[in-house]
Amino acid sequence: MAEATAARPALWLVDKPAGPTSHDVVATARRRLPKGVKVGHSGTLDPFATGLLVLMVGRATRLAPFLTGLDKTYLATVKTGSTSHSGDTEGPISRSGDPATAEQIVAVLPGFVGTVRQRVPALSAVKVDGERLYARVRRGEEVTDLPERDVAIHALRLVDDLGDGEFVLQVHCGSGTYVRRLATDIGEVLGTGAYCTALRRTAVGAFSIDEAVAPDEVAVEGGSDPMRALGHMPRRDLEPDEARDVLHGRPVAQAGGTEGPVALVADGHLIAVGAADGHSVRPSVVIVSPR
Repeated sequence: MAEATAARPALWLVDKPAGPTSHDVVATARRRLPKGVKVGHSGTLDPFATGLLVLMVGRATRLAPFLTGLDKTYLATVKTGSTSHSGDTEGPISRSGDPATAEQIVAVLPGFVGTVRQRVPALSAVKVDGERLYARVRRGEEVTDLPERDVAIHALRLVDDLGDGEFVLQVHCGSGTYVRRLATDIGEVLGTGAYCTALRRTAVGAFSIDEAVAPDEVAVEGGSDPMRALGHMPRRDLEPDEARDVLHGRPVAQAGGTEGPVALVADGHLIAVGAADGHSVRPSVVIVSPR
């Protein structure tokens, strides 16, 4: 197939600007690659948000189930003393109280660290009754049946006081956390109201925004080895004959009794992810074509 020879499996770290959707960034990258090469991303950023978007190119798109759950880190600019129906600058925005002080912010942040029950924002891509919430809101419907979910916030700290009740918070969280909702919830606890005026994702798993390029710099050559994203996963280095077996879907022997996903590596590069049963590892996702 053309895709197998046109672009090796790779991850591209892209610095998304404000305005375009994550889908728009994927489309920009796809136009720079040979026809037929698949491109996906490992976690959506809202249009108003900027920062790190991890693109999967070629057969690396098959790794999506293992990448979407990676932790994220954000810098969120939060303005207190007002509320926003959208949780961000889209609004509508209403004055709701006196701005908070830095001391007040610092006092309430520990209460949001750990497993937190979070209501999904109305302007989100979550589906309710088969339709995305943002579509219903932008159609003018009043949405009250917002689902709730447990999210993990690993660390939350104040990094800058911008004055007039506006603060920059660093948020290290698990997948599925809505930082806009976090800003709203902080405002409710403060009693002042709050919303997110800017949001920048600075890390996804082991990847940093410092490594990112512009969307129009994605190319056939380059990018990061997908193995970097799976450093948390047990690893099995393969001999040449074992690598051939894996590429043809055959299991390899397992040392030890580990069960679950295992990164299968040949010559230092990820070629597949396998499922270990304590005795052998059977490839479940192969990202390199057999030769």
